Amino acid sequence: MKNLISSLLIALLFSLSISSCQDSKSPELPSGAEYSEQIKKIIEEKNAKIETWYAAGLIDSVASYFAEDCIQLPPNQPPIIGNENFKEMWNQNIEIGQWDFDLSTEKVKASGDLATEYGTYTLSFTPNENSPIPAMTDHGSYVVLWEKIDQEWKVLWDAPVSDLPLPGSGPETSPQE
Repeated sequence: MKNLISSLLIALLFSLSISSCQDSKSPELPSGAEYSEQIKKIIEEKNAKIETWYAAGLIDSVASYFAEDCIQLPPNQPPIIGNENFKEMWNQNIEIGQWDFDLSTEKVKASGDLATEYGTYTLSFTPNENSPIPAMTDHGSYVVLWEKIDQEWKVLWDAPVSDLPLPGSGPETSPQE
């Protein structure tokens, strides 16, 4: 019995020493300023296509850059959750007029398969004869969470924030520095 216990103890110690010799670290994720700049360039290229596709009314093309479980948080509206709902909502929007976006990426912070984009936007809407809303322009900032899915960067969360006050809410104010 003593020999059995001794053998088991030696086997346990041996296996522990072997496992402690193996590198238990997981591979390091790419990150830092250089990586963030690389991802920023990719995002800027995607944003240029997104601007063109919105203007042309090619919502399925825009949606191809959004994850299946995306969330878009349009100003003064409920969230749009999921790629199919995104397509449905934006296909309705293009039926009433022309949407022209100008997206300007200011900063990107990336680590591994996630990247956060901060930027500014301008929006110009030109209604058609069926539009229930008048022509408008808007400008503001946005934050987008991108995720690398199947080797392709896609929008996971999109949160634009208008700089303009709601109609009838008083004079425009600017933040104090």
